[in-house]
Amino acid sequence: MTLSLAAVAALASCGQPKPAADADFKYLVDHFADLNIIRYKVPGWDNLSLQQKEYAYHLSEAAKYGRDITWDQYCRWNLPLRHVLEKILEQYKGDRECDDYQQFLLYAKRVFFANGVHHHYAEDKFLPTCPKPYFASLMEAVGATDTALLDFIYDPQAYPQRRSTSKTGDIVQLSAVNFYEGVTRAEVEKYYASIEDPKDPEPISYGLNSKIVKGPDGKLREERWKVGGIYGPALEKISAELEKAAKVAENEDQRKALGLLVEYYRTGDLRKWDEYNVCWVKDTVGIVDYINGFIEDYDDPLGHKATFEGYVHIKDSAASARTEILSANAQWFEDHSPVDPRFRKINVKGVSAKVVNAVAMSGACYPSTPIGINLPNADWIRKEHGSKSVTISNITHAYDYAAQEQPKSTLTEFAYSEEEVAAYRKWGPYTDEVHTDLHECLGHASGQLLPGVSSSALGEYQSALEEARADLFGLYYVADPKMVELGIIPDPEAYKPAYEHYIRNGLMVQFSRVELGRPNTEAHMQNRKLIAEWCYEKGRAANVIEKKVRDGKTYFVVNDHAALRGLFAELLAEIQRIKSEGDYAAGKALIDTYAVDIDPELHQEVRTRYQALNLRPYGGFLNPDIVPVEKDGKIVDYRLEYPDDFLGQQLEYGHRYATL
Repeated sequence: MTLSLAAVAALASCGQPKPAADADFKYLVDHFADLNIIRYKVPGWDNLSLQQKEYAYHLSEAAKYGRDITWDQYCRWNLPLRHVLEKILEQYKGDRECDDYQQFLLYAKRVFFANGVHHHYAEDKFLPTCPKPYFASLMEAVGATDTALLDFIYDPQAYPQRRSTSKTGDIVQLSAVNFYEGVTRAEVEKYYASIEDPKDPEPISYGLNSKIVKGPDGKLREERWKVGGIYGPALEKISAELEKAAKVAENEDQRKALGLLVEYYRTGDLRKWDEYNVCWVKDTVGIVDYINGFIEDYDDPLGHKATFEGYVHIKDSAASARTEILSANAQWFEDHSPVDPRFRKINVKGVSAKVVNAVAMSGACYPSTPIGINLPNADWIRKEHGSKSVTISNITHAYDYAAQEQPKSTLTEFAYSEEEVAAYRKWGPYTDEVHTDLHECLGHASGQLLPGVSSSALGEYQSALEEARADLFGLYYVADPKMVELGIIPDPEAYKPAYEHYIRNGLMVQFSRVELGRPNTEAHMQNRKLIAEWCYEKGRAANVIEKKVRDGKTYFVVNDHAALRGLFAELLAEIQRIKSEGDYAAGKALIDTYAVDIDPELHQEVRTRYQALNLRPYGGFLNPDIVPVEKDGKIVDYRLEYPDDFLGQQLEYGHRYATL
């Protein structure tokens, strides 16, 4: 496809490294447990017009008013616990320097980070390390005595996982998420099988915005999350801010989409949600954009119900050059994908992508956040109307800048040679961003289901397999000569350190995040382990990936990058087949065989080596404050301020955005 002169001119900067960090700005502001707290700057904010800033402000307020929803969705005990923690942190007059209080403080920080009592990534319940009687004394001191809540906090068997991954029990009844009440997995699956129409060309995402409850008569009913229903007060506040945003929107498509979103929140009608997404995806020219709603179903063990999330971002015009080039060539990538032609889209429609800078996060996106987003999720909307993809530049840069403020790195510890380290430092951060572009912009948007195949056919394995499919698409194409031809990859060899880094992480480094003896359960981590483990096994005879041991330390070295690309292609073809045909059994076999179980000796080694680095495997963020500036009774600007107090922001949000 012919590119505009502006796009051609922008190619010269596509392969440039990220901008230098602001030497006067501290990114890493706190750390505790396995977590880093990071600040991010918002480049381009000062270039926005007053109208655009006001638009972003109201969208940000709408996102933050959904905060309580996510807390309650993750577990019904979370909000009562948070309210108790807030009272203790703000009102307790006793000794705050003693060891027991410091252990309580650590627990409180972990709860605020995770939006509840389950680890934000591993999804296992964590407990306070201060004694139960001491915690009870804190509660009593602020008039918050609740024996049932206290027992729940300290009981390791009370909802031990946010989303159960049990291979033998009922994953609906064993999951802490507040999506089901008094029902079994079999009952839920029977219920949805009775209402889903596999022949519907525009299938509804059944169950996306509801809770299933068994009534006194033994029948199942859906209780909608809508104004006047569950989460009504929060959705009323969200809708009010969205209506204010619509008045200062950049264009008519934005105004129309916001009106439809409000109508959806007021009615709970999923057809209206689809109508909104079709309209939302049409706006590709706005500088300010957002997501707001019940969107991702990763937290539901059955993949029906979606968790609330909100995100506001502004376009990085210069950095968006590469994603616009990818979008313009989407059909070429689809036509040359190494999958069965039956599973390719004949006409790729409406794929738009850009690089953005985050302004505000909320719900499932806060404090821990994705670095790329591709929406909407409905396959039929992607096929008929397209999708929007973003790579979130200032977040990836903030991670890098925060890492630079620390003396040691996993790269030097787990890479086998100085050559690998040097190659990754030269090309790795940039090719990682390009891989994210490919994953979000084209990977999720690629392929199609065969007629009659339900988008929920893969059940609890859907999330991990979909992430693997998108990752494989990016891994395959980041090494393609087309990327050099398009000017996105500046050197034919630049992809190699990206391959090496992916294999190191998938086979080893990421397990620093998993407690010893625990399985690998998070969807994105399962995806990476599946890919790396499968390729290691399938390439063993040809020594494509070699396991080496030096000085008692294990390393994985890629010996044949071209052969590894071939393995990526083979696995991509199989996972696309599984999705397109709805082959639940084959998907289950892949996950169970390659994605879950961690070799205990290797796991111990990784944890030991990682702990010696004194690093923390997870990071989350503080939102900047958007502060209206008044003059003579009128708002003349919206200024960004960058707080550095994690608990301070959490407590402030508790006052400003509490709805439930």
